[in-house]
Amino acid sequence: MSMNSSVSGVGGSGSGGGGRCWPSTTSVSASGKRIQKEMMELNADPPDDCSAGPKGDNLYHWVSTLIGPSGPSFFFGLVALICMVNFDLGSLSVSIGFNGLFAFQRLRKSLFMSKFAGTPYEGGIFFLDITFPSDYPFKPPKVVFKTRIYHCNVDSAGNLSVDILKDSWSPALTISNVLLAIRSIFTKPDPWMWFLLVCSSFQPCSLFLVEEEKVKHSYNALVPGIAHFYLADRSKHDEVATEWTLRFAR
Repeated sequence: MSMNSSVSGVGGSGSGGGGRCWPSTTSVSASGKRIQKEMMELNADPPDDCSAGPKGDNLYHWVSTLIGPSGPSFFFGLVALICMVNFDLGSLSVSIGFNGLFAFQRLRKSLFMSKFAGTPYEGGIFFLDITFPSDYPFKPPKVVFKTRIYHCNVDSAGNLSVDILKDSWSPALTISNVLLAIRSIFTKPDPWMWFLLVCSSFQPCSLFLVEEEKVKHSYNALVPGIAHFYLADRSKHDEVATEWTLRFAR
């Protein structure tokens, strides 16, 4: 679904905020030329259900729209792990304790049951702000959700945590790659590192009672409470996420 015509040229002055002078589409630096090239490529071949373009004539400030996909929704990494590895549950119980084993078995059942389910973000229209740094593409753009979303990788201020915008960034990547990576969090949330931290201590642990110091060291899970809820009770998590989508993204 191409929606670029609905985003490009959205209102706003070219001066940016706080008196800061931004390059416009008529005055282009080296980084600006790269952004213009990516804009042309994006218009010619936009990712599914994604659109993006400059806000007014400010080449370094874009707005984007993502449409929440219908599914499937499941943890690819965990499902692949479960499918590929024949777990010795006896040994596993020694490693992570009875509570951790119980939590793991419950999580495995929940994931298989929800493998072919839709996403709670289906049909939602999510708006994002994209700001390119002056030394782009050597540094990644900053992306912020402007539409509220119930997701473990997006905090209450709209800040987003995905690998492609952090350590995995490369100058070879483009804004199309960024949009695809962001869209993927609708179907593949990433509280995975949080789960590994809980169960890698080789001590009795529970998915439902987690020490604060372990939670706060989560990586992409900006909202550990939602990550916990996602893993502990997927159906209830999806109910809340669906309510938020209906309330804020429709």
